[in-house]
Amino acid sequence: MKAEQLFGLWTASFTNPPDGLPATATMLLERHAEFSESLAGMISRDLGAAAGSAKIAGHAAKAALAGDLEDGMLLLDESSNGISITGTWNGEMVAGSCGKAFQGSWKDTSSSAPDNAPDVPFTLRKLP
Repeated sequence: MKAEQLFGLWTASFTNPPDGLPATATMLLERHAEFSESLAGMISRDLGAAAGSAKIAGHAAKAALAGDLEDGMLLLDESSNGISITGTWNGEMVAGSCGKAFQGSWKDTSSSAPDNAPDVPFTLRKLP
């Protein structure tokens, strides 16, 4: 599987996301501008009433993504401010999904994350 097969819109579903972050988000994956074999994109979340609160201070409604697909593993870094990594994504293609579903864990690495922030299970599904 190649990174270009992941280009497009995805829906992300989280199991037990941190307080203030929604259980679903939309992700757009595209070709990285500098590294043609890599991925770039954006994650969009509806922060609703939690926007601007201390508990999600390190997260924005839209965050940049960059990463790679390596041996069926999706590895993405997320940045809400364009400078520091505010989240990491590590997922594996779901068997039999033909690259249209990934499951793994998201880690909050933002300034608002506790030192022992748990891994948050996620499922990505490609939108038609």
